[in-house]
Amino acid sequence: MAASKGDDQELHVLMVAFAAQGHINPLLRLGNSLVSKGLHVTLATTEVVYHRVFRSSTSTAVTNSITVNGIQVLFFSDGFDSDEDRKKTNIDQYMENMERVGPTNLSNLIKNHYVGGSNKKLACIINNPFVPWVADVAEEAGIPCACVWIQPCALYAIYYRFYNELDQFPTETEPEKVVELPGFPLLRPQDLPSFILPTNTFGSMPKVLSEMFRNMKKLKWLLANSFYELEKDAIDSMADLCPILPVGPLVPPSLLSEHEHNQKQDVGIEMWKPEDSCIEWLNNKPPRSVIYISFGSLIVPSAKQIESITNALKKTKRHFLWVMKPSENSTIAGEAGELPMGFLEETKEQGLVVTWCPQTKVLVHPATACFLTHCGWNSVLEAITAGIRMIAYPRWTDQPTNAKLVSDVFRLGIRLEQDGDGLIGSQEVERAIEEIVGGPRSEEIKKRAEKLKLAAREAVADGGSSDLNIQLFVDQLTGRR
Repeated sequence: MAASKGDDQELHVLMVAFAAQGHINPLLRLGNSLVSKGLHVTLATTEVVYHRVFRSSTSTAVTNSITVNGIQVLFFSDGFDSDEDRKKTNIDQYMENMERVGPTNLSNLIKNHYVGGSNKKLACIINNPFVPWVADVAEEAGIPCACVWIQPCALYAIYYRFYNELDQFPTETEPEKVVELPGFPLLRPQDLPSFILPTNTFGSMPKVLSEMFRNMKKLKWLLANSFYELEKDAIDSMADLCPILPVGPLVPPSLLSEHEHNQKQDVGIEMWKPEDSCIEWLNNKPPRSVIYISFGSLIVPSAKQIESITNALKKTKRHFLWVMKPSENSTIAGEAGELPMGFLEETKEQGLVVTWCPQTKVLVHPATACFLTHCGWNSVLEAITAGIRMIAYPRWTDQPTNAKLVSDVFRLGIRLEQDGDGLIGSQEVERAIEEIVGGPRSEEIKKRAEKLKLAAREAVADGGSSDLNIQLFVDQLTGRR
């Protein structure tokens, strides 16, 4: 029975997501859990998602709403008339434009769907850190607001301490300062999120994060896409400052059960069409023989990064599956490289390169040996729940810290080390591949991966730590606690 307020009002939750697959899918999966506990859930995001995911080839108009496995998806304008106009802006310009037009457009959406003669009671608005202005809209409407933190709890703790000036961090005058925080190993500058370093060149992201962390009083709940058993020390370190409720891992159900008949349908969306041919290719490879390589949806590696990987792959002679998006897809302009001339022909019997693939299917495939990853948090969580070892090749934002967690805290893989010029050479990539697949530490890492895979599944199962936190949130929302 749906949770209700009084006799005739349905309790609704509105989730608002930045228009990126890695932001939308965790919210949809949380929404699915909230629906299973009796709430009505709607997701709002910008029209670009409609055009990329839901629009038919014969229609250009935006439909008022779409339903994804019981969750209604609504769309509002990000202020751009076309995808061409959107592509002409850099990430700073896009974020500034969203902050300018987003509040008004979201407020109008709320008025159209929840105000008036409706029997809907909007009990909560849930945002994520990259749309912090949603908390202002909620406050103005008198609606409680929650935030889903889509990076590790460790990052939340670091950002909170940085933006509230609770600890000392690297500065322009002291750029090499080592940071010591409760619940953490010592953190070098290369272990910290790039947005808080004096070398950061992206102006909008620190502004967005600063706005969120200096206005935490507007948030009634802070939920996280993680689980307590994975990040106990970081979560406990924030208990007296600003508590966080881990409700993850918010990953596809196929990663949380090995039995197909127990698997629920995933509510996540794909903003790029995967190439299923890679699964057929994997089917013909020996068990634990393939190096899976992907740097996510936002970054295409630089020419030097690509060269270091291609040289290492040729030397190891191991099978590989590489997701390489077109260079124009890279968020960091001017850095995106391409595969060296002749590489595909030279390695056609050894590997396969695709523009996108069904990552969760690849991670659970018996042929996959390890994951060479940029360490985006969704990818790390998916690898953890699949029990796959990792080679960490971070680039920016939260990835350097995630790489530190993977190698030194979770102990699930190897972080590639930079040389004196800040580059990672092919010998380092080759060393890491050989070590994680068959080196002295490989068996230890494999056992650790299996242990955390089981812990992740237990956390989201009935009565697990994350399931209990979701129930606590629902009980507080409905007034039962």
